Amino acid sequence: MSRRDAPEQVVPRFDEEIHAPLRLRICALLGAADEIDFTTLRERLEVSDSVLSKHLSRLESGGYLTIRKATERKHVRTWVGLTEEGRSRLRGHLAALRDLADQSGLM
Repeated sequence: MSRRDAPEQVVPRFDEEIHAPLRLRICALLGAADEIDFTTLRERLEVSDSVLSKHLSRLESGGYLTIRKATERKHVRTWVGLTEEGRSRLRGHLAALRDLADQSGLM
């Protein structure tokens, strides 16, 4: 089995950038897809354009996601997707949250 085919070793690691509630929700939605368009994200998260843009910019500048624009039928659409690094950091953060929940004895 090549390194590329091997499953990634997930190291639990709390990530302050992802942990903010809206950014965690953004990353969770993006984790389930290759890309999601801006409008769909905004509607699913029930936030304004400006609030979503602010959080996407922060995640993009941290290397968590990519933002691309595409013209479709004379309209520009914005597409957002997690980078491989972003997916890895999300997996690590979720693993850290699972560990925390397990330690609490409540789960």
